[in-house]
Amino acid sequence: MTNSSPEHAILDDFDSRPGSATSLIRTVLGAYRNELGGWAAIAELVELMRELGIAPDATRIAVTRLKRRGVLKSAVREGRAGYRLTAQAEAMYARGDRRIFGFRQMTDADPWRLISFTIPETLRAARHQLRRRLGWIGCGTVSPGLWIAPEYLAAEVADIVAALGLSDCVTTFLATSAVVPDSMADAAARWWDLDGIAARHREFLSHHAKSAKARQLTPREAFVEFVPLLDEWRIIPYIDPGLPPSMLPADWPGVQSVELFGAARDRRLAISREWVRTLRQ
Repeated sequence: MTNSSPEHAILDDFDSRPGSATSLIRTVLGAYRNELGGWAAIAELVELMRELGIAPDATRIAVTRLKRRGVLKSAVREGRAGYRLTAQAEAMYARGDRRIFGFRQMTDADPWRLISFTIPETLRAARHQLRRRLGWIGCGTVSPGLWIAPEYLAAEVADIVAALGLSDCVTTFLATSAVVPDSMADAAARWWDLDGIAARHREFLSHHAKSAKARQLTPREAFVEFVPLLDEWRIIPYIDPGLPPSMLPADWPGVQSVELFGAARDRRLAISREWVRTLRQ
């Protein structure tokens, strides 16, 4: 089994470094794809990225990387050479919109999805990819062959298993309760890297608390401020599964982080989209 197809490349693209040219242009393409019409000339991408402090050469290199990863494809429109999103990228962004722009959080009454797998040594690489991808969408590790996630991640789990060709090796269960030797809060600390997730939230708050404050901005200024904030935020709703408050530390920074992003989204996204739309007219 190889991972050379665009579908696999996109599934593997969770860990691009926030703030890099590749990460920023990926964020711009996702958030403003409707305003761009799913297609853009390289000159338009260069101008958009220049507003974010990215040099033209860095933008061109980033576009080449996104082509290689299966996100973009060369396309001519009305005699102009440019790039359009691939079908796989469109599907990826549609899934991402639901998670990134609307943070989901469990209650104590919500069910779990258990993921059990036994994968032969001949498929070691696929087993590694499965564990990596389950971790990247917010699943927790109960044991090496048993993972746990909120039930609302079940469809994403199924997509990953199918993409890796491991459907014959994986069984999932719907669970409404769990019995642990201590408390569910203690179990959560074992199953998830809560310290690492909390650090992501705190870094986000530290980097964007000032810029996200309510004040009057032009549409262009809203774009310049919102894109870096979104670029850093978009990783958090993947690694943070949205556990119920009873399973989290009392000082959990995710509460403030979610509120900060929600306020910035409400104040910046619509007007920044309007600015991008006017550039195409």
